[in-house]
Amino acid sequence: MSRQSSFLSRLRSRWTARSGKTLDQNRQGIRGDEGATIVEFALSCGILCMMLFGIVEVSLAVYTYDFVSEAARDGARYAIVRGTKCTGMTDCNATSAQIQTHVQSLNYPAINGNNLTVTATWLSAAAAPPNMVWSSCSGSGCNKIGNAVNVQVQYPFQLSIPFWKSVTINLSNSSQMVISQ
Repeated sequence: MSRQSSFLSRLRSRWTARSGKTLDQNRQGIRGDEGATIVEFALSCGILCMMLFGIVEVSLAVYTYDFVSEAARDGARYAIVRGTKCTGMTDCNATSAQIQTHVQSLNYPAINGNNLTVTATWLSAAAAPPNMVWSSCSGSGCNKIGNAVNVQVQYPFQLSIPFWKSVTINLSNSSQMVISQ
């Protein structure tokens, strides 16, 4: 036993000489909170990155919504100059299919045109201004001067934030204009 205890005492003295601390003091340091800073940093950094990517994804959704509303306005402008009195254009008397083809061919950045859903409805005035009331028009001759066209555009946006479930948001906007030609 004395041989083993002398070995331990030599080990303790060497350890104390190198680090300036006794073996018991070093054991207490291992049980302390020295590694807690790294764990706190890792958790904080993960949450911060998730928030940063979330802000970027929501910004992309707003960016896409802007192009969806621009597509609705452009589709309505396309329809109002291609009414029954249209002249000088090859695609006069616009139909809902022509409006959808036009809107899907706009090639906005970061938007897949094939995923755009376009719905065009024609409206006729049921009362004169200033109390104008619009009612749905069906049949031929609805796209005449004085009637209105309402173009609604929908786009499914995939919102994917890291460490969060992926969600599809349906962005939608409509534009209504009076037919001028």
